[in-house]
Amino acid sequence: MTKKILRVEYGKFLVEMGKRYSNLVVLDGDLKESTQTIQFQQHFPERFIDCGVAEQNMFGVAAGLALGGKLPIVHTFACFASLRACEQIRTSICYPKLNVKIVVSHGGISAGSAGPTHHAIEDIAIMRAIPNMTVLVPGDSKEMRQVVEKALAYKGPVYIRLVAGDFEDVYTDEHQFSIGKATILRDGNEVTIITTGTMMQQAVLAADVLKRDYGIAVRVIQMASIKPIDEDLIYKEARKTKKIMVIEEHNIIGGIGSAVCEIVTKIPFVTEIKRIGINDQFNDSSFAYQNVIERVKEILFSQ
Repeated sequence: MTKKILRVEYGKFLVEMGKRYSNLVVLDGDLKESTQTIQFQQHFPERFIDCGVAEQNMFGVAAGLALGGKLPIVHTFACFASLRACEQIRTSICYPKLNVKIVVSHGGISAGSAGPTHHAIEDIAIMRAIPNMTVLVPGDSKEMRQVVEKALAYKGPVYIRLVAGDFEDVYTDEHQFSIGKATILRDGNEVTIITTGTMMQQAVLAADVLKRDYGIAVRVIQMASIKPIDEDLIYKEARKTKKIMVIEEHNIIGGIGSAVCEIVTKIPFVTEIKRIGINDQFNDSSFAYQNVIERVKEILFSQ
C-alpha cells in the first residue's frame, strides 16, 4: 500500500471543507507549510489568518470569530496549543463552550530531532482534563477525513491531534468513525489491543504477526475518540479477554491508557492491563515505532 503524509492529506481535505462551509475561517501560527494550511490559503486567501508566533492571541481571535458566527479552525504544533495557549483554550473557548476546532500537527514525538521542546507527550492528558473539550486522534488519512467531518458538524470545542510522518491507510471503506465510539480493526478473543492515532498501524502489524507466527488471536480496537470514550466497548472487552494492552504515542500518565484504566476500575473483577507509551520522561529512547511489535511480544510472552 502507498504511504500518505497525514498533514498533506489534511491540507487537501481542508480545502474541500472550505468549499462546503462558507463561514469556515482558518487560523495558523506562522506554520502554514508545516501544518499544510497553505493549501487552504491558496484557495481561500480571504478566509485565512496568519496570526504569527502569537498562539495565545490566536486562540483569543478564534473565540471572537466563533462569537461572531464564524467556524474557526486553529492550527499550530501540538506542544504550542496544549502548553503555551492552554489558558486561552480553557477559559476563552471551553468555558463558554464556543464552536472552535483545534487541529494540531507534530503530536507525540513526531517532531523528531526538534527535541523535547517540540515533542507533545502530555497534550492528550491536558486536553481531556478540560471540561467541554472533545479530543479526537485519527490514525490515517481515511479516518482523519471522517474525524474532521464529524468535528465540523459537532457544536463545541474539539481538539484533533495529527502527527508528522507518512502512513499507510488501515481504515477501509467499511470502517465508520463516530464521536464517542471505537472502531474494531481486527477480531480475536485471546487479547485486546487498544490504540489511538497512528499507533493503530503498529497494533495491526503486531496482531498479524502474533496470528501468523504463534496462532494468537488478537482483537485490535482503534479509539480515535478519546473524549468521549467508548466505555461500553471497553467494558465488553475487559469481560471478554481480561487481557488488555494499550499502545499510545503519549506519556503513559494521563493518556488513553489512563482513560482505559479509569473505566476498568469500575468493573467488579480483575482485568490485566499493560500500557506501551512514553515512560514519563523526556526523550524516551525506548519508545520507537519499530519497537512496538517487539514490546507487545515481550509483554505477552512474559506472562
